[in-house]
Amino acid sequence: MTTTITNARIFDGENVIDDRIVVIDGEHIHSVGGVMPTGSSVIDAHCGTLMPGLIDSHVHTDLDGLRDALQFGVTTELEMNGHWSHKARKKIAGRNDIADLRSSGMGITPKGGHPTQYMKSSSNLLIRFLYHYPVVSTPEEAAKFVAKQVAKGADYIKIFIESGSCVGFPGLPVLNDEILISAVIAAHSFHKMAIAHITEMEEANRAIKAGVDGLAHIFFDRQATNEIVSAIVSSGAFVIPTLVTISSAVGNNASAFAADERVKSRLNQKWLDSLSRSMNVYPTGNLDDVFANIMVLHKSGVDILAGSDVSEPILNLGGLAHGASLHQELQMLVAAGLTPVESLRAATSIPSRRFGLTDRGRIAVGARADLLLVDGDPTTNIGDTLSIRAVWRRGSRLVING
Repeated sequence: MTTTITNARIFDGENVIDDRIVVIDGEHIHSVGGVMPTGSSVIDAHCGTLMPGLIDSHVHTDLDGLRDALQFGVTTELEMNGHWSHKARKKIAGRNDIADLRSSGMGITPKGGHPTQYMKSSSNLLIRFLYHYPVVSTPEEAAKFVAKQVAKGADYIKIFIESGSCVGFPGLPVLNDEILISAVIAAHSFHKMAIAHITEMEEANRAIKAGVDGLAHIFFDRQATNEIVSAIVSSGAFVIPTLVTISSAVGNNASAFAADERVKSRLNQKWLDSLSRSMNVYPTGNLDDVFANIMVLHKSGVDILAGSDVSEPILNLGGLAHGASLHQELQMLVAAGLTPVESLRAATSIPSRRFGLTDRGRIAVGARADLLLVDGDPTTNIGDTLSIRAVWRRGSRLVING
């Protein structure tokens, strides 16, 4: 039995197209446009917007997080430091009630380096067990660490470059250039991308010089110089700004966002409380400067990807929630100056292309039927992404809360 979605405005991951019909057959998209198959089950979109399932390009997640993400139409989460085994991730890939997952495995950091300062405050027993975080102290250890993560099934490699000045823990140990370069070379030797956590411009400069493929945050300690913009453009690296996290870091909470019934109805009180807090670890930060940094990079041709950096609802990581925060990230990208369509690309076709997720992020024949149907038109009003009517994961329609 096929399912036909009719009367839909279709954003295919790149643009709004003229076709109004999408046919799902099993786990995949059978056709876009054309004639409805005989005997197909019909869903009338009533001029709502059908788009690819969203991709959050920066999370730290668990099963509950994957479940919440899917409720918000986030069909894939890309983890940027975590404990998932290859076996566990294979099971996740076969389920339709939670979002799919890709992961870096554990990230590379020196003894006492970021993110080990958070481990004691975690509510997750496994994370607390991992307080004895595997660390590196030499280039050789970095290369071996990369090989170990790849053997465990890592899809890409995460490297931490964090002095702590912008995250409330100044003076953290930081990898030296020799270790950093060794880690990047090792990742590339396994044909894996190397993605660097940075929050300061000098950290970004070191990461780009070492040859990383992407920055897991945008720097927010200062305005971009012509030199750093040119370096990022020349490198071909992408940037995942994580504006929702930076906004929380400079003292803004998401309480107004949490009060939106479209958010409130899909999250438990623990996560709503978390949204209503802020980290407030860098109150001297200027969000307008961050917006300007994004726009100068975007206008220079740098790929911008939407990611939230959501993890756990603990006191020092407030302002975020799985699934919901990606929608707020899209709103903030528009506030920074991207068009709604450019913002949507940042959560669909661009991460699909940059992370090699060739089976998703687009509405096209043969693609996975990871789909999101919303009321309204988010290609002109980005807030309409929250007006969720239906979500499909591998062609299976999810029961939506709220």
